[in-house]
Amino acid sequence: MTTAPAGVTHRLTGLVHALRAHGLSIGTGESVDAGHALEAVGFTDRERVREALAATLLHKEGQRPLFDRVFDLYFPLTSTDADASEPSASSAGQFDTAALRERLAAALAADDGSALTRLAGEAVGGLGGYGSAPDSDGWSSYQTLARLRPETLLARVRAMLRDAAVGGPEFTDRLTDDEIRRRIEAFRERVRTEARRRVAERQGRDRVARRAVAGTPDSVDFLLAGRAQLDELRTTVRPLARKLATRLAARRRRAARGRIDLRRTLRGSLSTGGVPMRPVLRRRRPARPQLVLLCDVSGSVAGFANFTMLLVQALHDQFSRVRVFAFVNRVDEVTDLISRGAADPAGLGARILDEAVLTGWHGQSDYGTALGEFDERYADAVGPRTVVFVLGDARTNMSDPNLAALRRIVGRARRVHWLNPEQPALWSTGDSAALAYAELVDMRPCRNARQLSHLIGGLLPV
Repeated sequence: MTTAPAGVTHRLTGLVHALRAHGLSIGTGESVDAGHALEAVGFTDRERVREALAATLLHKEGQRPLFDRVFDLYFPLTSTDADASEPSASSAGQFDTAALRERLAAALAADDGSALTRLAGEAVGGLGGYGSAPDSDGWSSYQTLARLRPETLLARVRAMLRDAAVGGPEFTDRLTDDEIRRRIEAFRERVRTEARRRVAERQGRDRVARRAVAGTPDSVDFLLAGRAQLDELRTTVRPLARKLATRLAARRRRAARGRIDLRRTLRGSLSTGGVPMRPVLRRRRPARPQLVLLCDVSGSVAGFANFTMLLVQALHDQFSRVRVFAFVNRVDEVTDLISRGAADPAGLGARILDEAVLTGWHGQSDYGTALGEFDERYADAVGPRTVVFVLGDARTNMSDPNLAALRRIVGRARRVHWLNPEQPALWSTGDSAALAYAELVDMRPCRNARQLSHLIGGLLPV
């Protein structure tokens, strides 16, 4: 068995702590198994170490991208020789970018993983440094990729592949281009990994692993998520809905058992000498709740609202009735649009804005006007069995919050919950009326899909 390198225990525990900080459930047993796995596979093959740790620490397939990024920080490629031969950040002006692009095109055409890794190190060393101090922490993957522009090499790599395929079977142009784009994106990820590694050497692995590594899709902040992250998040709607449906069904089964019927239990105990061996329960048949969503679809909160709409649509079998309303400063029912949007979740937001009447004379969100219109036009949507979820940041753009309208809605509904994608520290700062609304309804912070699933599963009645 290969001798363990110095500090491997510290690296393993650091890896586990970083993964836990990103929300992965890793217990002591998994950590011990990971140590035994390292003893079994040895340390000569880095990829074997990666697979051994992934097999022992992870529980879901979707956790693998996060694991790979954190693993590359705690078990990086040996880089001493490469760093010695790379140009420093200060000599970036003399760095031969054109020559590097030529070698990169050749490596992409050959799909040479080791060469691409070396080139990523050279690119970050020559193009990604910033700051004049000798101990500067400045290494930027964004700056590196902006200067190197690997995406512009597609045509050159395609020509190389065609030349290499003379006399043999040829791929279609589309298939070839898709494969080249995959290789380019893999190289871009190598550049990001190298930049994080260099920063981690200066600032510490633990700090970078927690702050500079993107988490799993369900931990992405709704208000900070970009288009790519929202697209990735939408792919989690169906699996998340199945998990929530199972949880709600289990709660409903437990609730159906009812409480102990003391009179019938004591009567039945007469046959056992007064010992209540078989408790008798009052059977109850809990009705499925009716659900109403009232969603702000303006600005940065639109991604949060759209994801929640899709999640509820996927959960529709768990409710007796679901109605969805969207607003900016006017309210319109979009229940039918949500049903038709199941086949095209990415276009749901645009379809709602195009087909629903959500704005009046201005395009800014106005919670007071929207709540008043909902109270007047859709009073029939809220009844004693209805649970209402209001989705939005409660920022009124300095308009009247119309607390009276919300009070009337609360009076008719079974429960009203407000899910706010902003952190509580920002409530009632600036134009936010969150704390004023919180005096009337149960307002909860809901910043990512993980929190959303916990709240939906816990707040709904059975």
